[in-house]
This record gives sequence, C-alpha cells and structure tokens, in this order.
Amino acid sequence: MSNVIDWAKAHPRLSAWMLLAVGMVAIITYEARDVGLLWGQWAALIIATIAVAALCVWIISWEDEEETEAVESE
Repeated sequence: MSNVIDWAKAHPRLSAWMLLAVGMVAIITYEARDVGLLWGQWAALIIATIAVAALCVWIISWEDEEETEAVESE
C-alpha cells in the first residue's frame, strides 16, 4: 500500500487523472445503464470521459505552473 502512496506522491497529475477518470466513468456508467447503448457507443463514451478527465487535470495544473513561475521570479 505504501508503494501506491509513494507513486501517487511522485506523480500527482497522473494519479489525479486516474482517480478522476475512474470516478467519472463510474458515474457515467451508472447514469447511462438504462439508455440502451451499443458496445461501440459505450467504448466511445468511456474514452471521451477519460479524455475529459485528462483535460480537467491539465487545466487545473495551469495554476500550479503560474505559482511556480511567480516564486521563481521573486
């Protein structure tokens, strides 16, 4: 268990992306379970959801980069 925690601390953006993607896919799967999607549609929906999670983490990381640049300029 400590190996997982060490890895998450070493790669915070990647671990945030994975955790957010799992949560978003779980919510999408639960909400769309009775819609009657085909397997290809499910695959496209899950891939799009994972991509949106990646974009969310990337956009949130912009603030971290701005803070780092501000500290370095001082």
